[in-house]
Amino acid sequence: MKWPRTLASRLALIFFTGLVLAYGLSFGLQAYERYISSRSMMLSNLELDVATSVAILDRLPAAERAAWLPRLERRLYRYRLDAGLPGQAMPSENPPMAAESIVKAIGQDYPLTFLEIPGPNAHFQVHLRLADGAPLTLDVTPASMPVASWLPVVLLIQLLVLLLCTWLAVRVAISPLTRLVQALDDLDPNSPGPALDERGPREVRYAAVAFNALQARIAAYLKERMQLLAAISHDLQTPITRMKLRVEVMDDSVEKDKLWSDLSAMEHLVREGVAYARSMDGGTEAPCRVDLDALLDSVVFDYQDSGAQVERLGSTQAILQIRPHALRRVLVNLLDNALKFAGAAQLEVSQHGASTVIRVLDDGPGIAPEELAEVLKPFYRVEGSRNRSTGGTGLGLAIAEQLTLAMGGTLTLSNREGGGLCAQVELR
Repeated sequence: MKWPRTLASRLALIFFTGLVLAYGLSFGLQAYERYISSRSMMLSNLELDVATSVAILDRLPAAERAAWLPRLERRLYRYRLDAGLPGQAMPSENPPMAAESIVKAIGQDYPLTFLEIPGPNAHFQVHLRLADGAPLTLDVTPASMPVASWLPVVLLIQLLVLLLCTWLAVRVAISPLTRLVQALDDLDPNSPGPALDERGPREVRYAAVAFNALQARIAAYLKERMQLLAAISHDLQTPITRMKLRVEVMDDSVEKDKLWSDLSAMEHLVREGVAYARSMDGGTEAPCRVDLDALLDSVVFDYQDSGAQVERLGSTQAILQIRPHALRRVLVNLLDNALKFAGAAQLEVSQHGASTVIRVLDDGPGIAPEELAEVLKPFYRVEGSRNRSTGGTGLGLAIAEQLTLAMGGTLTLSNREGGGLCAQVELR
């Protein structure tokens, strides 16, 4: 047996099948009891009616008997004042129940002969002779118990009620699990979502309380890590500054230049570490309404004033509710990355429905497809030489992604068809 793929479908199938089987068994037992009771009543009425009818016909004058036949006729049997139709003798084993009832009713007073009449409507006849020797035939057409016309409608309504109750039960049972799954999908350590509703059955409350506690522990743990990283990075700036001051007073030499270069790289790494720690808490800057085109123009003009080859493409004329400093930092990181590897960059903006898409395009070497997701992780560098001047610190794209997520957007990287990289920021 192939089970449905969803838990709701499986529970609905189990519940509905169980209810239908239980209801079918109950209905079957009631129908069988009704059949037995109706059959007993019908046979009892048959015995009484046949005994009365034969007694009436036997006592009536022969000339008046024909007039009484329509009055004595019933749905399943009728009387004839002749020898009936030719047929075959009814076997003694397994006779119809109606035949046994007729024997009980008049068999002691009249000799009876049973014949089976073949044909499209098979039936049997009972032959006897009245007290004056006149023939009398009882023509019996057995039929099954009639089914009330309202019964199929009632059955259909009951099945619909069972289906509705099953759907409600499954929905009530699955709804908390669905909310929990949705909350797990939306769980973001960088921006904890609202707490789950802790009302409902005991098991649901326990699950909601456990999830809320887990979400709080994750947020506290990550916040502690970021605070530790920010504190270490910040505290390192003071000794590095002192070391640079001491190097400045040294005599000019190759070793002095090497020390200065190493200290500058350490200072840059520390600043990036502090920036990354701060990016994990993007809510420190209050959002405000910003003219996006003006913001992008100011970024591009700053680069052009410094001699960098940055070109602006597209326009939206949109006013967005965003964190301007966070968005500027995202764009600067992406443009710096493009200029480092390609020497030139294009800043393109477009509107797609309710989303604003900003792309930073370059014609550089691009990134291997298997590394597109890895480069967004902290301290991961595609450049394998470990040279800080060419490979960077490995935090620029990580900071850009964290700030984009804090603004409710998404950052994705993809290789361009003609070569180069496309860094896309989508804001909603």
